[in-house]
Amino acid sequence: MKAGIVVFPGTNRERDMIQALTGISGNTPRILWHREEDLTGLDLVVLPGGFSYGDYLRSGAMAAHSPIMKAVRRFAERGGHVLGVCNGFQILTEARLLPGALLRNAGMRFLSQDCFLKIEAPDSAFTRGWQKGDVFRAPMAHGDGNYTAAPEVLDRLEGEGRIAFRYCGPTGEVEAEDRAFNPNGSARAIAGVLSENRRVCGLMPHPENLTDPALGPTDGQPLFRSLVETFIA
Repeated sequence: MKAGIVVFPGTNRERDMIQALTGISGNTPRILWHREEDLTGLDLVVLPGGFSYGDYLRSGAMAAHSPIMKAVRRFAERGGHVLGVCNGFQILTEARLLPGALLRNAGMRFLSQDCFLKIEAPDSAFTRGWQKGDVFRAPMAHGDGNYTAAPEVLDRLEGEGRIAFRYCGPTGEVEAEDRAFNPNGSARAIAGVLSENRRVCGLMPHPENLTDPALGPTDGQPLFRSLVETFIA
């Protein structure tokens, strides 16, 4: 699997993503500075977490207009796979590659804690390593992770099976109004969504931080193994 990781001014999670992708795939990803536009030969483009452009204006709003995002859009339109995590998810919504928006967390507090995610759509390149209903743990670190969209958009995401991940309790219980289960207050407890062709995925928590057995649990490995298996198949 040949992957590229986009770095904007203020990105700070690219090293975590390099470690996760290299550890699972065996291939070191390409680092793509935000002014580049050449994505030739890549199977996967990753937009990692951080605070692109200092989160001025809105999280991800300025990065969405960086030169490389034109190339990412063309890559996605040609059927390329794109993963956005945390700030990367925010950028994908601002660039309209994914529907909805990420607002300030409920309670207006930055959240740095573990959460549990439930697999809702196991039929994508990002989730095929799980079964529907599986639950895994992932760290979250964001101030603007409250996913929202118009009711008709939420209904369409539900109907088309494009909700990839939902916040839940440790045994899979989903309570959208309960901050213990849905810490940032996201609509319908949505933690991650897919594009119409299911090749673009965004999520707020950080599965890349739970992939190295030397550092602890490996709950995030299935996402990256899923991608590797997709490109081997």
